[in-house]
Amino acid sequence: MFTNMLKAWLVLIYIFCVYCCVGRGKKFKVDVKRTKVYGPGLQPDKVVYPVRYFFIELYDTKGNRIQKSVGNSFKVQVEGETTQGAYCRVWTQVLDRYDGSYIVRYRTYQTCRNTNIHVLYNHQPVAESPYKISGPIYAEDCYCPVGDITSWQELAGCPASYSQIDHDLRNFHEVDFELVLKEATKRFNQAGSRSFCNYVVKDNKLYRSCFGQHVGFNIFMDNILQSMLRKMVLPDIEFIINLGDWPLVDPKVKPLLPIFSWCGSEDTADIVMPTYDITEATLEMMGRVTLDLLSVQSNNDIPWSRKKANAFWRGRDSRRERLDLITLARENKHLMNASLTHFFFFKDEEEKYGPKEKHISFFKFFDYKYQINIDGTVAAYRFPYLLGGSSVVLKQDSPYYEFFYPDLEPYVHYIPFKRDLSDLIEKIEWARSNDEKARVIGQNGRQYVQENLMAKDIYCYHAALFKEWSKRLRSEVVVRKGMEFIPTRENEKRFGDCKCHRLNRHDEL
Repeated sequence: MFTNMLKAWLVLIYIFCVYCCVGRGKKFKVDVKRTKVYGPGLQPDKVVYPVRYFFIELYDTKGNRIQKSVGNSFKVQVEGETTQGAYCRVWTQVLDRYDGSYIVRYRTYQTCRNTNIHVLYNHQPVAESPYKISGPIYAEDCYCPVGDITSWQELAGCPASYSQIDHDLRNFHEVDFELVLKEATKRFNQAGSRSFCNYVVKDNKLYRSCFGQHVGFNIFMDNILQSMLRKMVLPDIEFIINLGDWPLVDPKVKPLLPIFSWCGSEDTADIVMPTYDITEATLEMMGRVTLDLLSVQSNNDIPWSRKKANAFWRGRDSRRERLDLITLARENKHLMNASLTHFFFFKDEEEKYGPKEKHISFFKFFDYKYQINIDGTVAAYRFPYLLGGSSVVLKQDSPYYEFFYPDLEPYVHYIPFKRDLSDLIEKIEWARSNDEKARVIGQNGRQYVQENLMAKDIYCYHAALFKEWSKRLRSEVVVRKGMEFIPTRENEKRFGDCKCHRLNRHDEL
């Protein structure tokens, strides 16, 4: 009996030691030299982004990837000096992805010189830290183009081409923009009909004219173009941007018009570019936006095994299928948590499909394993954020798409369900019965976001699109009468410390 009790105590002691020294003490196994640190934020003098970022992946002393968080044991310091020799202002964040990897991001507000990036784990230098930056690090608002658009693409490491751009431009080999603008204003500039802007980039300066009643969304196009002009010399180009959600170009109506839009569809022929939502989140990261494709990867510390095995959805009533989803959720409460947060399109049916729920933080969505992505007026622009979270996405079949959709594969990056929702319950049950497969699909979606939808990728896509478009313009690009000049923010006094080394004094003045 004594022997059995001794064995039992020894087992308990062993379990306790394993729990304390391995389960909770993963940090003692981290090998600071094997741990990987990589990403564009380690070369901030090469390419300017509004926020620089890089990644940390944990490895142990045997070279095995560590899959658990080690808490706030990582510290990152970005230290440099201004052109006047003062301490350079840099805001740094370390974001825990709770899977043994971290995102480090930082935003500079001045030109920083003689900069060192220190990556520390329990006060020990990690990988090749400190990273010494030889050239100046410019803030987002500094006008300091590296050269032409091709030079910038090479420095950034952009893909050589994009299949979606090739597809969208296949119908436009030679474009006389005088004729395009004349036809577009005749076709779309009817009272209360559509809103769009004609943009011109000439000698790396920006001009526009807008048409329609609701043109406030031109601010999003202004911002990304201004940001690009500060970083590279764009070719002289002219284009039309649709400021609405719905694609405009009917392929059956001739002549076919080249219209840039934020959303495409199977029934239209618009030239698709990154949505205003994902572009603004890129430009205003660590600024006025809290939801972006880095923050969404680090705001849920609930491991997969402890997430609720239910599907989750919140949104407004912008499509009939969203009302059908509410009916389906009420009939399957054990599988789904879905509610409307606002009634606008179907206000007369609020009594039936309400009451509306209060808004919930997007980050709390990921308390649930399964995220439902269902169209709104067009494609739901939240899709990339759902992919970047820590759950798996069930996506409605749809004729609408964003610029990156062609890259995604069903059952690799997301779980598809039919447009009429007829198999949604079946797909949720499949995910519950195939837990490991569902978890891997969710991981793949998140990995896709990290590799294809970061700040670098948003700029690369715009650059490739404008470069390819410029090759097709046959008419001379001119600043048209009545166009408004859109100055860059670099002209404001508070950004006067730029002192770009690529420009001589005359250029700066």
